[in-house]
Amino acid sequence: MMRHFVIFFALIFCIIPPVLAKDVLNVQDFTTPGGINVWLVEDHSIPVISVSFSFSGGLAFESEDKLGTARLVSLLLDEGAGDMNSQTFQGKLSDHAITLSFSPGRDDFIGQMRTLSTNKKLAFDLLRLAITAPRFDADALTRMKNSAADSIRDNMGDPSWLVARSLNGIIFEGHYYARPGSGTLDSLPKISREDLIGFTKTQFHRGVQVSIAGDLNQVEAAKLVDSVFAKLPPAPAEQKQDVFSLKNKSKTVLLPLAIPQTFVIMAQDGVSQHDPDWYTAVVVDYILGGGGFDARLMQSVRKERGLTYGIYSQLASLAHAPSWQVSFSTSNEKLPEALSVVRQEWKKMAEQGPTQQELDEAKAYLTGSLPLELTSTSDIASILNGLQRDGMSANDINMRNAKINAVTLEDAQRVAQRLLKPQELTTILVGDPKGVKIDLMLDHAPGMSVKPEE
Repeated sequence: MMRHFVIFFALIFCIIPPVLAKDVLNVQDFTTPGGINVWLVEDHSIPVISVSFSFSGGLAFESEDKLGTARLVSLLLDEGAGDMNSQTFQGKLSDHAITLSFSPGRDDFIGQMRTLSTNKKLAFDLLRLAITAPRFDADALTRMKNSAADSIRDNMGDPSWLVARSLNGIIFEGHYYARPGSGTLDSLPKISREDLIGFTKTQFHRGVQVSIAGDLNQVEAAKLVDSVFAKLPPAPAEQKQDVFSLKNKSKTVLLPLAIPQTFVIMAQDGVSQHDPDWYTAVVVDYILGGGGFDARLMQSVRKERGLTYGIYSQLASLAHAPSWQVSFSTSNEKLPEALSVVRQEWKKMAEQGPTQQELDEAKAYLTGSLPLELTSTSDIASILNGLQRDGMSANDINMRNAKINAVTLEDAQRVAQRLLKPQELTTILVGDPKGVKIDLMLDHAPGMSVKPEE
């Protein structure tokens, strides 16, 4: 068994040259006889197959009184299926160097599989059983409930988890995005095996989107994909995307915790990936805070003033509520200065945009780094499935660099002015800050019924 693991991980982590021609990737976009949409990148250079797939839904399909159902399902799908209990099913996976993983998101339920191509038939059979015939045995359910509860208790003392949980609860207030995806100590005991089975019947449907990369051709891929997904129920009717503006704009919110540093996330409304200005926003974000040590925020907050070890911004593109976020931590005493510098840089970028040199360097990095993001079959399958989830086309991966290179200085200045709203930044704090005006004091992380552990 150990020999299989050595071979498998040696293959997975070696650099795989993507299928390069005039395009970055040769993506075959087709529909199987069973009606499943598949994107396939063939690469027969090594005997590895990676599959990434997603169903719309995720946390949206949970009952409000049984939060954590989706998470428990994701943990239990490979803990026994069909006539195999957990030990037998896990043994099949490990003995044949097959990996399965599942994760629920706020918009989707995502799965991934990797296998040596010699074991593809077994791998897809096991995936089919996990999706269509999970056992949810009592002992496994109890074990995973206990593990999930222990994880929540641990998280209650983790300021980085608390600030992210508080952010979601505050900026998504009133929407299911605000719910804790891991569930709560109150909700987990209420979840039954019947709840898990009911969730899978709603969640798993033929609207699944599948991306595959590796040692597989289109005919084989179609047959194997249909063997897993073609007999699932029809996809639910598409819901209109009710995009909403973030809640609690401009407020500074504190969850007190007696620690030497304050953990911070600031957020404002973002931009959809379907917006014509998306790629320009990506470039602006890189210059502002997404570019590591080259970014303005890192230069101003860390290098020039030594207020933090690291500060980063990102465009978070949830379907119903995209946001633009920046996160960092700093000593309690230095927090007022750090917040002031962040807001100044946000305002400066909004009013002036980047320089030509910053724009040129950002475009060079973003376009040059794309091949480095596609160095394995798992990378390729995961990135392509992300594009599927976002409603993009199979050729978007090949058009990305041209769209980034087309961004002009005038575009960047216009989009920075259009999107960046320093006066609307919601600021979430976890710690014991000094000298900061607080608009809302929290007793516990939103959605959780207990105070954080210090």
